Amino acid sequence: MMMIYGLLPFMRQTLPYSELQHSADYRWPTNSRVGQRASAQFLGPGDEKITLSGELRPEITGGALSMLTFKLLADEGRAWPLIGGNGTIYGMYVVENYSATQSEFYSDGSARKITFSFSLLRVDESLTSMFGDLRAQADETIAGIGNLPGQITAAMDKVKTAAGSVISTVVGLA
Repeated sequence: MMMIYGLLPFMRQTLPYSELQHSADYRWPTNSRVGQRASAQFLGPGDEKITLSGELRPEITGGALSMLTFKLLADEGRAWPLIGGNGTIYGMYVVENYSATQSEFYSDGSARKITFSFSLLRVDESLTSMFGDLRAQADETIAGIGNLPGQITAAMDKVKTAAGSVISTVVGLA
C-alpha cells in the first residue's frame, strides 16, 4: 500500500499515483517602514496541500470503479485522515479538486487509459489537535492501570459470591 485516504487505499489495484506533490505555505505579512526594509511577522502556518497524480490502465491497475470510490469520498464533504504507506501521518484532509481524463477507448466505450489528479487540503490545526495531548492520554492510561488491582479483586469477589450461591443452591437440592 502506498497511502490510505479515509477508507481508500492507494495501491496498484486501486489508484496508484506516480507523483505526490506536497506544499505548505507560511504566513508572513509585512509592514512598510520609512527608510528601512519592511518588517515581517510570522503568523503561523498557512495552507498545506497534497496533489496526487497518475495514470490508470484498468487491465493492470484500478479503473473507473476506483475513481468512483474516490469521488464518493470527495462528495461526502468530510475530512479524512491521510496516512502514508510508511506510517507517515499527514493529517486530516478534504478533497479540494478532482480531475480525470479518459482516453484510448475499447469498443464498448470504456477507457484503456485514465489520467487523474487530486488536490487535497489539510484542515486540522495540527497533529496534536488531531490526536489530543498524548501526555494526558498516557497519564489517564497509567492512572487506569493503577486501579486495575482493585478492579480485579472486585471481579473475583463477585465470582466467589456467584459461585457460593450456585453451590448452596445445588447443596439445597441434594
